[in-house]
Amino acid sequence: MIDNYLTSIKKQLEFAKSLGEKSIDQVQPAELFWQYNEQSNSIAIIVNHLHGNMMSRWTDFLTSDGEKDFRNRDQEFEQDIKTKSELLEKWNEGWGCVFKAIDSLNKENFSTLVYIRNQGHTITEAINRQVGHYSYHIGQIVFIAKMIQGERWKSLSIPKGQSKIYNAEKFTLKKDKTHFTDEFIK
Repeated sequence: MIDNYLTSIKKQLEFAKSLGEKSIDQVQPAELFWQYNEQSNSIAIIVNHLHGNMMSRWTDFLTSDGEKDFRNRDQEFEQDIKTKSELLEKWNEGWGCVFKAIDSLNKENFSTLVYIRNQGHTITEAINRQVGHYSYHIGQIVFIAKMIQGERWKSLSIPKGQSKIYNAEKFTLKKDKTHFTDEFIK
């Protein structure tokens, strides 16, 4: 059960990561800093926030509180990232920290109680909390990129108006145990 959960959650995180990357790839470098208005976030600001959260939550995941002293959450919502290269560096560092922590989990340590701001979480609760949080923000990245691209947007899943064709193809295949993300992560 634990191994199945960890395999599934890792695939879901990889899927979320791939959606963000495919969205970032569709916009021009300067567009990563576009904000709808002063109250909204750019893709770069969202990446900066995700990086700060990931580094805080997943560094020493099993042994220290997920809200680290080094984190400055308010600063994460400033336009600190200046280039696409810097954005991708933070993106990859954050995700690297996530996957390193997930890969360290096993049957022996899975019952460890972890804390976020002194609130105890089971491993499952802590992971699910972060999956929800990351999916929320990656959805924002996708939406911003889609707004910027307009008609040039390339769908990241089943293109609009193609559901019947997609389903017809799926039902020609024999039943099989696969993870839903396998066809989308490349």
